[in-house]
Amino acid sequence: MIYTCTLNPAIDLFVETENLLPNKVNRTQDEDYQANGKGVNVSIILKRLGVDSTALGFTAGFTGDYIKDELRNMGISTDFVDIDGITRVNIFVHSQDGEFKIVNQGPVVDSSGVNHMLQKIKALPKHATLFVSGSLPKGVHEDIYKEIAKIAEEKDIELILDISSAILLDCLPYHPYLIKPNDEELAHFFHKDNLTEEEIIESGYQLLDKGAQRVLISLGENGSIYMDNDHVIKASTVKGNVVNTACAGDTMLAMFVQKLKAGCSQEDALKYASAAGASTAFSKGLSDLQDIEELVQKVEITILQGRKK
Repeated sequence: MIYTCTLNPAIDLFVETENLLPNKVNRTQDEDYQANGKGVNVSIILKRLGVDSTALGFTAGFTGDYIKDELRNMGISTDFVDIDGITRVNIFVHSQDGEFKIVNQGPVVDSSGVNHMLQKIKALPKHATLFVSGSLPKGVHEDIYKEIAKIAEEKDIELILDISSAILLDCLPYHPYLIKPNDEELAHFFHKDNLTEEEIIESGYQLLDKGAQRVLISLGENGSIYMDNDHVIKASTVKGNVVNTACAGDTMLAMFVQKLKAGCSQEDALKYASAAGASTAFSKGLSDLQDIEELVQKVEITILQGRKK
């Protein structure tokens, strides 16, 4: 069974306007509201791939109810912890002036809510797959990631972590199944301003040495790199009209894991993941995946030199 955990979900409002000008009424030409949050996105993409999952996380108020209703309408099971407050609404503006992202903090979660969430994770069945993705709401300490990693190892849960906090490094001794940093996060973890491709690969090996079983590194317009102890594989991205980069990484992650679990090679999984990420980047919100086979043909795979043994 597959579970996703979004500790700080959101409604994402995607709007399109000709220009975004200060001190003016900026009227939109298009708008779209979507249940969102990184783990929520993974559940939605998995559903579009014909794979069931259960979405966990914190929800609050009428906006939280909207998220649960939208997921249930898609046929996705939910098991959220309800808390006081209002689940956040994020705004993504696409205009001739560029892409603007306004991301709110979310409600406050108290200690009882945190404990309730950890109890839900402890109750997951052995050998389940658990995606934990995204930011933390106010009141939740980043140590929760380490607690979840510890529970996952104790219960033989395949843990997939997509978090920006450097506490990811403290989770690695619990041997997560897969982690998905981007190049900026990787540089931050190792106290660098930026990394060359060679340094990215060396940093990936350090993550493997610390306990990660697999590392998937997103490089934005430069593609992505997959690493384990036997493979270093790079995929190019697909060129096109970028509308929304906010959810591309979540789409990429869901597709990659689904393809691996379906028995595909790491090369094919990465190729489909790159195509899926591009498909969402070319869409207002999450891709409907209808163009994947076309985009896959445009992805180039390169087998890079692995570690010398």
